[in-house]
Amino acid sequence: MSIRFTKMHGIGNDYVYINGFEQRVDNPPQVARKIADRNFGVGGDGLIIVLPPDKGVDAHVRMRMFNADGSESEMCGNGIRCVCKLAHDRGITRANPMKVQTGRGVLTLDYTTNGDGKVDRVTVDMGEPILDLKKIPVTKSALTRAGDGRAHQHCVQLGAEGAEIWFATFVSMGNPHAVFFDDNNAQIRGSKLKTIELDRLGPRIENHPAFPRRINVHLVQGHSRGELTMRTWERGTGMTLACGTGASAVCVAGALTNRTDREILAHLPGGDLNLRWDENSNHVFMTGPATEVFSGEWVENHA
Repeated sequence: MSIRFTKMHGIGNDYVYINGFEQRVDNPPQVARKIADRNFGVGGDGLIIVLPPDKGVDAHVRMRMFNADGSESEMCGNGIRCVCKLAHDRGITRANPMKVQTGRGVLTLDYTTNGDGKVDRVTVDMGEPILDLKKIPVTKSALTRAGDGRAHQHCVQLGAEGAEIWFATFVSMGNPHAVFFDDNNAQIRGSKLKTIELDRLGPRIENHPAFPRRINVHLVQGHSRGELTMRTWERGTGMTLACGTGASAVCVAGALTNRTDREILAHLPGGDLNLRWDENSNHVFMTGPATEVFSGEWVENHA
């Protein structure tokens, strides 16, 4: 089996993209696990397939996104910017704004092009955040104890009673996120954000009993009401250089708990994103680059 692909990334959050208008992918979860392998495959945080929209859906293209472990996710903020770039640059559609069908509904994207007529920067209407714990979903009874007394903050306990306590704000952007700020989590205060062993902490929180669909984990250090730095452990993938839905969730969580304004600049390991939680529409808007790395043909080795 051979598959033509394009490798793309949004500030380092990299995926293998397949043009589903031209070729069919059987068993995408299995293909994702193999093609995203950084040692034996093309390498990436997962697989994204760009497809025709479902019949009756008012969209230009459809996006299916699979994590490196083969699990399918509802959305990827950095990934959808590259979907827009692939669809435009390959001539699938030149619509601007572009409507993309995702696991969380149809999202609208506005974009700009460079001197070569290629998409370089995209603003995504990420839709409305979901704050109801049951809908995120978070099982409140499994959190075992109350938060620190502030609204929208909850306690995540790891291990035995009192062993390791973290305070989080939960937000869904169509996929679930747990946001941990430095001002009430001493474990990540100051320079600790850079040195914390996220590869150890991330999977423990991701797979906590309170999260029936697992959860994305974000550690945040605030600099001002308009600027912050974050690190991410992505559900089903691991540590990533960026997470667009996560940055959107951080924007909401910051404003919700009065830590930040509704418009922020987020510094992620792979680069920067601009986020705005619009008060009138209640929608979150995310702006960032989309970059093509290379294209090729992947041939599965059955040996």
